[in-house]
Amino acid sequence: MSRKEAKESVFWLKIIKATNASEFEKINSVLIQEADELKKILSAILEKSK
Repeated sequence: MSRKEAKESVFWLKIIKATNASEFEKINSVLIQEADELKKILSAILEKSK
C-alpha cells in the first residue's frame, strides 16, 4: 500500500510540475526525487519479504 501511495505521489507531483509556474520547479523536483526513492525502498522491502 505504501509503495502505491509513493508512486501516486510521483504521478501528481509530475502533473503539478507540468502545469505550474517555474517558481515551484526546484522544490517540486526535490519532492519527485524523494518520492521516487521512497518508492524504490518500499519495493525492495517487499521483494525481500517474499
